[in-house]
Amino acid sequence: MDTDTHSHRTMLVYPFRVRALGIDYGTRRIGLALSDATGLLARPWKTISVSGGPERIAAVLAEEAASLAAEPDGLSAIALGYPRRLNGEPTEQTAAVEAIAAALRSSIDIPIILQDERLSSREAESELARREKDWRKRKRLLDAASAAIILQDYLDERARRAERVESENA
Repeated sequence: MDTDTHSHRTMLVYPFRVRALGIDYGTRRIGLALSDATGLLARPWKTISVSGGPERIAAVLAEEAASLAAEPDGLSAIALGYPRRLNGEPTEQTAAVEAIAAALRSSIDIPIILQDERLSSREAESELARREKDWRKRKRLLDAASAAIILQDYLDERARRAERVESENA
């Protein structure tokens, strides 16, 4: 009988490609966030500059997504921040985000989810202000932090849906 304690470890196995990408589109910069391999936690990743129309922006985002999908953790979904007013009506940027989402869907095979982004920038600014007092440093981090909040909202909703399905099937 094997008495090696290492043989009794529980090994966690995650489904393939559970990582997700969060995108906060802005007219000057796009914030990007990534989830961990478990698909539970979002973190700010980076900010990229914006230039060109929806097709050009979608092409740049598709390159980022393809690169992530090729990594060992893969990529299962993209949560694209969907701008709406507090009352739910479209903003000046809603049509641009819809055009980017359509262009992305036609160029990659990864699900694109339009994720409500109401108040995400304000929440990101508040969170950053608690950690970083210099507004210039906060400004550089804001877009990626907003993307992380959008992505975390998506991940939390996905987890709640999965729990509901499990409880209905139990």
